[in-house]
Amino acid sequence: MVLIAKLRDALSVAERDPELVRSQLEAFGHQVPLLYFILLVNTAAVAIMHVNCAPAWLSIYFPAALCALCVVRCIRWWQCRHRVLTDNQAVPELRKLTWLAGLFAIAFSSWSLLLFPYGTAYEQTQVAFYMATTVVGCVFCLMHLRAAAMLLLSIVILSFSTFLVFTGYPVFIAMAVDMTLVGVALAFIIQLYCRTFADVVHAQRELQASQQKTQRLSDDNFRLASIDSLTDLPNRRSFFASLRALSEQALSSGNGFNVGLIDLDGFKQVNDIYGHASGDLVLQEVGSRLLSLAEPGIFFARLGGDEFGVLAQHQLANETLVELGERICGVLSQPYRVAGNIAELSGTIGWAAFPEAGTTMAQVFERADTALYVGKESRRGTPVIFSTEHETRIRRSSLVTQELRHADLESELFLEFQPIHDVLAQRTIGLEALGRWHNARLGAVRPEEFIRIAERTELILRITEVLLHKALDEVARWPPELYLSFNLSAIDICTSARARRLIDIVMASGVPPHRVSFEITETAVTRDFEQARCSLTVIKKAGCRVSLDDFGTGYSSLSYVHRLPFDTIKIDRSFMTDVDSNSASKKIVKSVLDLCRNLGLECVVEGLETASQVEVVKALGARAMQGYLFSRPMRASAVAEYLHTTRGQDYAVQTLS
Repeated sequence: MVLIAKLRDALSVAERDPELVRSQLEAFGHQVPLLYFILLVNTAAVAIMHVNCAPAWLSIYFPAALCALCVVRCIRWWQCRHRVLTDNQAVPELRKLTWLAGLFAIAFSSWSLLLFPYGTAYEQTQVAFYMATTVVGCVFCLMHLRAAAMLLLSIVILSFSTFLVFTGYPVFIAMAVDMTLVGVALAFIIQLYCRTFADVVHAQRELQASQQKTQRLSDDNFRLASIDSLTDLPNRRSFFASLRALSEQALSSGNGFNVGLIDLDGFKQVNDIYGHASGDLVLQEVGSRLLSLAEPGIFFARLGGDEFGVLAQHQLANETLVELGERICGVLSQPYRVAGNIAELSGTIGWAAFPEAGTTMAQVFERADTALYVGKESRRGTPVIFSTEHETRIRRSSLVTQELRHADLESELFLEFQPIHDVLAQRTIGLEALGRWHNARLGAVRPEEFIRIAERTELILRITEVLLHKALDEVARWPPELYLSFNLSAIDICTSARARRLIDIVMASGVPPHRVSFEITETAVTRDFEQARCSLTVIKKAGCRVSLDDFGTGYSSLSYVHRLPFDTIKIDRSFMTDVDSNSASKKIVKSVLDLCRNLGLECVVEGLETASQVEVVKALGARAMQGYLFSRPMRASAVAEYLHTTRGQDYAVQTLS
C-alpha cells in the first residue's frame, strides 16, 4: 500500500501549488527543442537501418508519422513559447503534457517492439540501444515534469524489459536487467531533482514574499513620511520634493508653473478659544475641502500648522490664477462647525510664477511667501500674485534687514514721546515712548518697517532693551506723576524669562514700577495666549501696569480682556476718523468705555485730531486721550518745554531738569 501511495504521488500533479506547476512548465519549455531533436534523430537512424529488412509501413510510414507528430508539437511550442499561464491554466496544461508523454511512450515503444523481430542480431541490438538511449535522453529532458518523466520511464522500461526477458536470449535478458536497474536509478534521480527544484521554487517564493512585504512596508513608510496624517494631504516633504521635480523639469523644458501658499486667517483663535482638538477638526475639514478642489495638474499639501501649499503644474494666466485662488478662498471661508459652535475663518493665498518670480525652487517659494505676507497685511481672504512691486519690497526689506543687523543700535535708535492727556483734569498724565531709527545709509526708517523686520529676525529683543533703557533714563527726569507707556512685541513676551528681563531693567533704573505701563497688541496676545498670560502676569506682579493696545483691530475676544491682567485698554485710532459723524463708530466706542468701566479698567482713546472728536468721545465718557490734537510725537529734549507750556498741570514744571 505504501509503494502504491508513493507511486501515485510520483505520478500526480501538484494541484495545490499552481506556482510550482508554472515554474515546472517554464523550465521544461527550455528543454522542448532538445527532446524532439533526440526523438527525431534516433528514430530516423533506426528507421533508415531497417528499410531493407522490415515492411515499408513499419520502416517508413510509421516512423514518418511519429516524426511528423514531433515536428507539429515543436512548431506548437514555438508559437506558444511566450505565453504566460495563469494558476487556472497551469495545472490542466501539466496534466495534458503528462498524458501526451504517456502516449508518446506507448507509440514509440510499440513501434520499437514491432520492429525488433526484423533484421539480424545487429539490427535488433540497435533497436534495444535506441530504446535505452532515447528513454534516458527523454527522461532528462522531462526532468522538471516528474509525473510525465515517471510515466514515460515506467511504460518504456516495463514494456521493453519484459519483451527482452521473454526472448530467452541471455544477452537480451542481461540488457533487460541492466535497463531496469538504470530505470530505477533514473527514478530516484528524478524524485531527488524534483524535490530540490520544488525547494528552490519555494525558497524563491518566500524570498519574493519577503521582498514584497519589505516593499509594502517601504511603501507604507514612504506614505507615512509623505502624507500628513491629520489632513491626508501630502506633507511638507512631499510638497518640496514635487516642487524640486517641477523646477528641474521646467528648467529643462522651458515651461513654467505656479506656486501658491495658503494661510488660514483666524485659526489661532480657534485653538485658543475651543482647544487644539477642535483646531485639529478644522484642519481636517480644510484638508477635505482642498482635496475636493484637486484636479489633474493641481497639487495641494499641508506645510505645517495652518499653512498649506498648492502647485499648479502648468503655468496659468493671471486671470486663471486669480479665479483658482478665489475658488480656494471661497471654499475656505465657508463656516466651520466647532464644538457645537460656528467658527468663521478665511484663507489668504500668495501666488508666484516660475520662472518670472524666481528661477530656483527657493526663490519662487520665497516670492509666494512674500505675496502671502502682502495679502495677510492688507488683503486677507483673497489671492495675491507676486509682482514687481513686491520685488521692490523684497529688496528694500533685504537692505533694511542687512543694515539693522549691523547697526549701532545704541547710537542710531532714539525715542519720540506722545503725551496722553486727561481732558477732565486738563493735564498730561503720561507719555507713550515711540521707537525711531535713523541709519546713515537709509536715513530715517519708518517704525512699522523696521519693527516688522526686527520681529521676524528676533532683533526686536535687542531693540526693546536699548529703547527701554533710553525711555527709563528720560522718565527719571519727569515729574513723579507722569507714567511711561512702552510698546512690546509678541517676541518680547514669548517666554517668562523675557518678561523677567524687562522687569530687571525697570528695577535697575530706579524708576518705580507703577510708573511703567507696558503696551501689547491684540495680535501679539493671540499669537500664544497661554504664554502671553504667563508673561503679563509676571509683569503685573512686579508692579508694572499692562495695557491692551489697538483694541478692536485684531481677532479680539472679550474673554481675553477678562482673563488677562490688563490695567488699561486703548481704543484704536481707526474708530476716531468718523466718530463724530458715524453712529456705528460712536456705539462701538461707547461699548468699550462701558466695558472698561464695568471691569474697573482705565481707557485711553487714540487718534484724536479734531475738537469735535474730543467733544463726542468726552460726552461718551472718555477721559484719557491721545492724538495730534494734543501733540505730535516729540523728541525727548522737547518734553520739558511741552510740559512747561501746558498750563493745566497740577504739578510744578520747574522740577524738570
